[in-house]
Amino acid sequence: MKMYEMYLEEIQKYPLLSSTEEKTVAEKISSGDKSALKKLINSNLRLVVSIANKFRTTYKVSVMDLIQEGNLGLMAAAEKFSTKYNTRFSTYAYPWVLQYMLRFIHSKTAMISIPQRKEEVLRRLSNVQSEYNQITGRNASKEELVKYLGISPDELNEALDCLYSYTSLDCECKEEGTATIGELIPDFTYDPERIFFMEIAKSNIKQLVASLSEKEQYVISSRYNFDGQIHAPTLREIGSSLGVSAETIRQTELKAIKKIREAVGDKQVELYTA
Repeated sequence: MKMYEMYLEEIQKYPLLSSTEEKTVAEKISSGDKSALKKLINSNLRLVVSIANKFRTTYKVSVMDLIQEGNLGLMAAAEKFSTKYNTRFSTYAYPWVLQYMLRFIHSKTAMISIPQRKEEVLRRLSNVQSEYNQITGRNASKEELVKYLGISPDELNEALDCLYSYTSLDCECKEEGTATIGELIPDFTYDPERIFFMEIAKSNIKQLVASLSEKEQYVISSRYNFDGQIHAPTLREIGSSLGVSAETIRQTELKAIKKIREAVGDKQVELYTA
């Protein structure tokens, strides 16, 4: 907080500009006067602090970080400001500062990060839907949203795909009394029945492979990585170890699988290999 107080004290030395002074400064900026640009920015630093203070209790982000991001928006607004807008600079700069702050807040608090362009579309979409609902009593259709937002249907659909909601696993389910969502999610890390059938399948596969010739056993165990190696050998690597071509290994594999299919049937082979 000491840094915040020091910053407040520092920006107090920059006087606020009157409407006439602001126009004069804006004209100088349009002609490329850098000192005038700096003067306009410094005289409105208190605006950024005022906006940042509105978010201090709502979001768990540093107020100085918010001010820093807001100042970037203030500088962007100052570079684009013109007397032809016929408005005070603070009015023009407000949405710029707000946009930079909201973008920063979202990047720090969002559970799932989405592209900036889609984030802006979603924010505009929310505003349009709210206004449209107040006026007409219903939500706007996709065709109407495309028209009001000035974007293509594909852009709208891509943005809508980024909409998401989330809830805490510790949240209680009203239908289940005091049970939480996390407690109702099944745990598949240990499934005795599944493990039992897997062991039976493995045993059957070993018996089937044992009925093959020695060469076929080697090819099948290598191709399907029975040893659980990090790198399963390729046809070429198996062929090299046996002194034959990759095509020969492929033919041997097909021949061995055909024997297994004939022995147990296609459905059981699919069950075992799964």
